[in-house]
Amino acid sequence: MTSPMISIDGLRKSYGTFEAVKGLSFEVPRGQVVGFLGPNGAGKSTTMKILAGYLSPTGGVARVNGIDVTVDPVAARRMIGYLPENNPLYEDMMVREFLAFAAEVRDVPLSERPAKISHAVERCGLGPMLGKDIGQLSKGYRQRVGLAQAILHNPDLLILDEPTSGLDPNQIVEIRALIKDLGKEKTVIMSTHILSEVQSTASRVLIINGGKLVADGSPETLTTGEGGVVAVVVAPKNGTPLDATRIKGVLASLPGIQDVKQVESEGDGTLSFELRHGKDDPRRTVFEAAVSNGVVLLEMHRRAVSLEDTFRKLTAR
Repeated sequence: MTSPMISIDGLRKSYGTFEAVKGLSFEVPRGQVVGFLGPNGAGKSTTMKILAGYLSPTGGVARVNGIDVTVDPVAARRMIGYLPENNPLYEDMMVREFLAFAAEVRDVPLSERPAKISHAVERCGLGPMLGKDIGQLSKGYRQRVGLAQAILHNPDLLILDEPTSGLDPNQIVEIRALIKDLGKEKTVIMSTHILSEVQSTASRVLIINGGKLVADGSPETLTTGEGGVVAVVVAPKNGTPLDATRIKGVLASLPGIQDVKQVESEGDGTLSFELRHGKDDPRRTVFEAAVSNGVVLLEMHRRAVSLEDTFRKLTAR
């Protein structure tokens, strides 16, 4: 039976009396692109550093392709390409020199280094920058250099911690496309605060909060399964002013409605509400309630819960 690329079981990490990771468990099969989400201080970077062999866990086990990263860290690291959040680079080195140095550190055979470096340079679009000092590069190109060193040795697993942090919108799109392309042939686990990035690149989302796993599913599952919001605008039928409290009470009593919030109206005696609902679409019930209560339904539209809505709900303190 093939081992999962990542297997984390009961992982714990404490810094003194503070427990950053609290019994975390999950598996990632080969070939999956995973968005690893959580608020600041949730334990994302700590978990990634343990996987990459930079930190030792306080308890539990982390395995890469069946290898315990604590028992045999060198063997585990050979399978990993790691881009940390701060992307440490030697700024006084030229890009060509740095990649050659990275290949040597990664123990890439001398005869294979030119081809491996050339491949990484091509994949990351670094050709025009090879002769430049890293210190002269833009943030976007520095991230490309970081990705290039991470894939030099052709790892099976890429661990990317905030890979688009500090980039401008154009650079974000470029790096996102590169990560999506790399995900076609490698397992990728990526932390980010840009939720649209996860929806466009990841097939699975893990959300942690307070060191614990609070959600695990595809972006679609984590949004459609949470219901949505229906915006409603009503008006009086015969000119008699509407009683906002009564209408709000009618809407709140409908099956499946979880919350009703009155919002700024459009004037002319209209009332506007936002109705948060569960999985079932309530629009037919809302229409029937408007008819039976003698009000005119001017507008009604539904929007699904976004990944941001789900994230906020699961990680609100």
